[in-house]
Amino acid sequence: MATLLSRLGRFSFRRRRLVALLWLALLVGAAVLAGRAPAAPPNDFSMPGTEAQQAYDLLEKSFPELNADGAAARVVFRAEDGKVTDAETRGAIEDTVRTLGDGPQVVRVTDPFATRSVSEDGSTAYAQVSYAVPAAELEEDSRTALQETVERAASPELSVEAGGNAVGAMAGGHSSEAVGLAVAAVVLVVTFGSLLAAGLPLLTALLGVGVGALAIKVLAAPLGLGATTTSLAVMIGLAVGIDYALFVVSRHRAELAHGRDGEEAAGHAVGTAGSAVVFAGLTVVIALAGLSVVGIPMLTQMGLAAAGTVVLAVLIAVTLVPALLGLCGRRIGPARPRRRERATDHAARPAMGVRWARFVVRRPLAVLLGGAALLGVVALPAASLEMGLPGDDSKPVSTTQRRAYDLIADGFGPGYNGPLTVVVQADDSAAGGDGAARAVKDVAGRIDGRDDVSAVGPPRLSASGDTAVLNVVPAASPGSTETAGLVHALRAPEFEEASDARVLVTGTTAMNADVSQKLSDALLPYLALVVGLAFLLLIAVFRSLLVPLKAALGFLLSVLAGLGAVVAVFQWGWLGSVLGVTEPGPIVSIMPIFMVGVVFGLAMDYEVFLVTRMREAYVHGRSPRESVVSGFEHSARVVTAAAVVMISVFAAFLGSEEQILKTIGFGLAAAVLFDAFVVRMTLVPAVLALLGRSAWRLPRWLDRLVPDLDVEGERLERGAHGRDDAASGGETVGAAAGHLSGN
Repeated sequence: MATLLSRLGRFSFRRRRLVALLWLALLVGAAVLAGRAPAAPPNDFSMPGTEAQQAYDLLEKSFPELNADGAAARVVFRAEDGKVTDAETRGAIEDTVRTLGDGPQVVRVTDPFATRSVSEDGSTAYAQVSYAVPAAELEEDSRTALQETVERAASPELSVEAGGNAVGAMAGGHSSEAVGLAVAAVVLVVTFGSLLAAGLPLLTALLGVGVGALAIKVLAAPLGLGATTTSLAVMIGLAVGIDYALFVVSRHRAELAHGRDGEEAAGHAVGTAGSAVVFAGLTVVIALAGLSVVGIPMLTQMGLAAAGTVVLAVLIAVTLVPALLGLCGRRIGPARPRRRERATDHAARPAMGVRWARFVVRRPLAVLLGGAALLGVVALPAASLEMGLPGDDSKPVSTTQRRAYDLIADGFGPGYNGPLTVVVQADDSAAGGDGAARAVKDVAGRIDGRDDVSAVGPPRLSASGDTAVLNVVPAASPGSTETAGLVHALRAPEFEEASDARVLVTGTTAMNADVSQKLSDALLPYLALVVGLAFLLLIAVFRSLLVPLKAALGFLLSVLAGLGAVVAVFQWGWLGSVLGVTEPGPIVSIMPIFMVGVVFGLAMDYEVFLVTRMREAYVHGRSPRESVVSGFEHSARVVTAAAVVMISVFAAFLGSEEQILKTIGFGLAAAVLFDAFVVRMTLVPAVLALLGRSAWRLPRWLDRLVPDLDVEGERLERGAHGRDDAASGGETVGAAAGHLSGN
């Protein structure tokens, strides 16, 4: 592998203009095709296999006029003085309802006075706005018209707020990415001490993300990729793109400092650091592509798109980066020794990474126990993890969605913010053709008598008469355990058997419960698949059983610690005021499996980059403990910079007002922090020091089966020494011949 990649690096360095032009042409071609490509289809929010989705499909067939999958908004009115039924206030509300009905893409607006959507004390009322298209297809004009109507209707005497998925524009902007890039630029300048060397990883990462995002747009229509598929691809592609280029550039400058010429340095850098990049990239691709096992179409699309961007980052690192190094020439410069390294030998002081590695290998057991205990304590809150999907109640109190949620809860009760939709389907051949009518009446009667139900709406029959639907208002809030228990109770087999009909429960609250359950059920199979495949890959990379096992166990510690930190902050509310967590609550359901996938791939990045340098030293004759110190000497500074870059990109999302983005940003930043600095740079050297030579051994029977990938570049190094010996031998023979002829 190292030899093949070395040849590729040398070729890219020699034909640098051709390689750079090919990548530029690819970017321009993708931009041209993207400009002509049709718009991306709406996101596929379907959840195949869930009861809530089955009920939605049945509603779409039996009640097309209800437009069950359409976007919806709830406009809430509160009289500040008097009641909403007062003549003047009622007139203002009715005028607003008529205006809402004239909005673009609106199919229906309910009159609160006709539907009795008025609180018992008369202070609050709400109107339901239904749209012809799902929220993802809602035009900006429709959102703007809703917002402007609500703002015009508000007055000192009447508060008007709006909630629901039709309110507000889709999350957009790239301020978070810009902040992360700014911090990354500073870190790279400090690491390299050169603006040119620092700018190269940023340039190549942006090019890779650009090509990837444009390619996603080109393929969106034919492959059905949703409009937000690029979000994960941009975040992951940017982070790994910077890291991969950083390692190749850093190795190239180190080889220049050792006296190699530009082409040889580029070939050696791509052969060694490039090999680590290839296999680190493969682990990330496995983790992201593995998200397809969850069975949620949108998550599958996001994972595959991000995996494609990672592949681009790897290809750029082993082709475009050496080409740009060739274009930069002498200006890229060798790695310059730091000031303390230029001092006299007796005054020279080892780098901090070397000093830390020596400390760890001297006291490996104490360091191992201390680091594991620290992560164990941080991970403890993860045992109390509660999952759910964010609603309007998780938004900041400054938003109209949150204010509308609070008005409904105060005026009607918390359950009105998340009503359930119960669909009853019966065989019309029974009971004289009115089976559905009788069944839904029986179902409504038994539901209405429950303590955890606040109200049951009147049933509605389909045109065919075989299906009925009714709304059920829980007594508790949508995200509470009481409401989740109600959903499970209504879905119990005995409830359906007693009704002699098919009973399905759906609605946003039920869908959230189904998604949470599906993600929870998929977590262990996904973890087993990803860790298992990566374990096999790392056996080939390190030619060891213990090193991959240690890597997998360390990853589990990182993820559990990251989840523990997320639970403490976003579920328990610790440091909530500092991080802007206004309403602690259940962790968004997608977070654990998302963290497993992303953090696993990134954790293996640091494992491969750091440990391959240790194995490289061991293969070249160093003792196990010396190999650990040597690996830190060459990689600690760069791994630290890569981790800080990654943490900066993720932590930038803490500035978002969306709770889900805050949670993802904080969780990934915390997990990378624990993994890079506690696991990879503390526990890993301690374990390797304790294992000694046994860490690098592979059973003979397995050694014969596992291909020798030569990731550490042993054969590449032997070839370089052979060329040096041949060159020195040729010079000696030539000198002797000249001496003889001179005599």
